Amino acid sequence: MKVLSYNAELCVGCHICEEVCAETWFKTPDAAKSSIVIRDEGSGPLQATFCVQCGECIAVCPTQALYRDKQGIVRLRKQLCVGCLSCVGFCPYLAMFYHPDLLEPFKCVACGQCVKECPADALALVEMPTPTP
Repeated sequence: MKVLSYNAELCVGCHICEEVCAETWFKTPDAAKSSIVIRDEGSGPLQATFCVQCGECIAVCPTQALYRDKQGIVRLRKQLCVGCLSCVGFCPYLAMFYHPDLLEPFKCVACGQCVKECPADALALVEMPTPTP
């Protein structure tokens, strides 16, 4: 499966990836609706938070709204999601996001739009083995 990869040494902190993600999925440049977050912790390189497709959230979903698609990407079935946000609190990478304007949580699905727009080539889509259940 293809997953997002981040190279902190190349990241310039422009946040274009956040804007592109929000624009792609929610038609707004509002970084609060991005499935990738770039943070400056003040010491060392910039940090990136995004879904690594580990699938840990799938088991915690009480309505089975989360599943792994044929390409191995963890997806959300909006029609089954009840907005309990268990997945948001459970995600070991803090990569399941929530915005008060939205009914359901959201996450990176490795669409690659941020990769295309990153001016520093700090993002890439890389092939990884699909985890087995």
